[in-house]
Amino acid sequence: ILMSHLGRPKEGPAEKYSLKHLVAHISKLTNTTVKFADDCIGASATQLSSELKPGEILLLENLRFYKEEEKGDPAFAKKLAALGTVYVNDAFGTAHRAHASTAVIAENFPGKKFFGYVMAGELANADKVLLHSEKPFTAIMGGAKVSDKILIIEQLMNRVNNLLIGGGMAFTFVKAMGGTIGSSLCEEDKLDLALSIIEKAKAKNVNLILPVDTIIADKFDANANSKTCNINEIPDGWMGLDIGPESEKLFNATIASSKTILWNGPAGVFEFEKFSHGTKAVANAIADATSKGAFSLIGGGDSAAAISKFNLTDKVSYVSTGGGALLEYIEGKELPGVTAINN
Repeated sequence: ILMSHLGRPKEGPAEKYSLKHLVAHISKLTNTTVKFADDCIGASATQLSSELKPGEILLLENLRFYKEEEKGDPAFAKKLAALGTVYVNDAFGTAHRAHASTAVIAENFPGKKFFGYVMAGELANADKVLLHSEKPFTAIMGGAKVSDKILIIEQLMNRVNNLLIGGGMAFTFVKAMGGTIGSSLCEEDKLDLALSIIEKAKAKNVNLILPVDTIIADKFDANANSKTCNINEIPDGWMGLDIGPESEKLFNATIASSKTILWNGPAGVFEFEKFSHGTKAVANAIADATSKGAFSLIGGGDSAAAISKFNLTDKVSYVSTGGGALLEYIEGKELPGVTAINN
């Protein structure tokens, strides 16, 4: 019996969020006729599950059609639990949420609850990086905001040898150190935080590497005018949208000498072809290092999208399916979906 959610339906059941649209695809993947319950609890779900024969598959309707799912309602979880005899959670992407179907339900399956292969693989690979990393260990952090990554950066400071900062968040560091960043992305209220990260890196002997040059644009647009400049000297009215060629060399050299690599967040606005070169260079450098024996974990979200876009998914060690869940796991937070199985 398969249960899942699709989207974030706000007003209860909605045609476009129905899981019935998946029936044909799951049937094709499993080479089995998949039955569909038009509700995830209630009479139809109960009847179809009780009539299920070995080898048959039943898909339940979208769990999020009920508000009780996201609220982690125990009564709702119990109704779901009544449909099966063994519970398997393979949804790492929602392991950081204490929802009814991803955490609370497990209480109804003492001794009969398990991780699926994806979930087990995610945890094993995250632990390999966090607990058993071979040195030198390099973390590459990108994306828009320092504030999104502060907890993960502070955790990694205790483990990594090298910390590479790319993406929009680099400009907060550059400005904090007195650079001129034009109209680049910057969290004005996080300048002190950026300086404290730089100080912590020195204290912990972590090699913190910031870009030295950047590809700038005169507007946030795929076809904007662009040029390369020193990252500390961006003219007014221009914004940095990618790392420059010298930064690529700097990043590549560090990645090439690494034995363990964690990548979370692009180096630039890789969705725009013109500003995707830096992210592609990082992805290629990680693939090269992996081919020479390094272990590389790509941390979900935009990094996973970038690895996929550049056709390098099978050239790295592991691509995480859970952006938010992986980040929270690395931050040291408890994941309700994991704890529910382990308890």
